[in-house]
Amino acid sequence: MAEVLFYHLTESTLEDALPALLEKSVQRGWRVVVQTGTDERRDALDAHLWTYRDDSFLAHATDREAHLEEQPVLLTTGQGNMNGARIRFMVDGALPPELSAYERAVFMFDGHDLGQLEAAREQWKAARTGGHAVTYWQQTPERRWERKA
Repeated sequence: MAEVLFYHLTESTLEDALPALLEKSVQRGWRVVVQTGTDERRDALDAHLWTYRDDSFLAHATDREAHLEEQPVLLTTGQGNMNGARIRFMVDGALPPELSAYERAVFMFDGHDLGQLEAAREQWKAARTGGHAVTYWQQTPERRWERKA
């Protein structure tokens, strides 16, 4: 069973919070797949990950490129695991594949978007029913993550 984490964005945007979590995952030696809800969001995250910080480089690709199996971070709208990722991030209400194939699954959702909140609630119920270890994290006013459940 996968460890399933829910990250409730209340103080920052996905673009602000996601890169640090991806960096930590790669530092652990994990390959990562990020599943977005739309092609436009995938492409916007792709552009952002090249420029989010001057002193950092996060190697990544989208599912439209070659050699996907070699990518440490893969951005996709699909449910496949083309880079053999051990951790999967779902953003913008993306519907996940079977989570038991992953060591960790992360749902990141915008606390100001009612649709994303509702989708996260449904995914929480599904993950618990599926027997996964589930935790809920919320941002503090200082933009740190605090475990709430």
